[in-house]
Amino acid sequence: MSHSVLVTLHLFAAIMFVGTVFFEVLILEGIRKPLGHEAMRNVEIAIGRRARRIMPFVMIVLFGAGLAMAWQFREALAQPFGSHFATLLWIKIILAFSVLGHFIFAITMSGTGRLKSRHFKLIHISVFCHVVLIVFLAKAMFYL
Repeated sequence: MSHSVLVTLHLFAAIMFVGTVFFEVLILEGIRKPLGHEAMRNVEIAIGRRARRIMPFVMIVLFGAGLAMAWQFREALAQPFGSHFATLLWIKIILAFSVLGHFIFAITMSGTGRLKSRHFKLIHISVFCHVVLIVFLAKAMFYL
């Protein structure tokens, strides 16, 4: 698959994932108090159900395209400290797999009914910080 197709697929999946994270952290967290605990819990359950249907496909495209693009830079990745590009790409990959771990944990906990509001909030804040760094690194790799 051509690099431009991979970049496009990766960007669309990233927009969907990062946009969802931004919405949940910046919008939903702002309505937590006015809605109250019970209403917010219902919102979180509904979002969790929807996320379990859509986000696995988004993550497959995101990681599939990301890994295919990383393969194209395998020579640079073979020497993580050989260039700023390689170092930043490695950090981005590590952060991405950390996000994947958060995602799998959240989906698993939600599916078993053990994801509490506190977990929901902490996971989303952590993932938010990760994706902000990933987006920054995605640009910095080519300019630093």
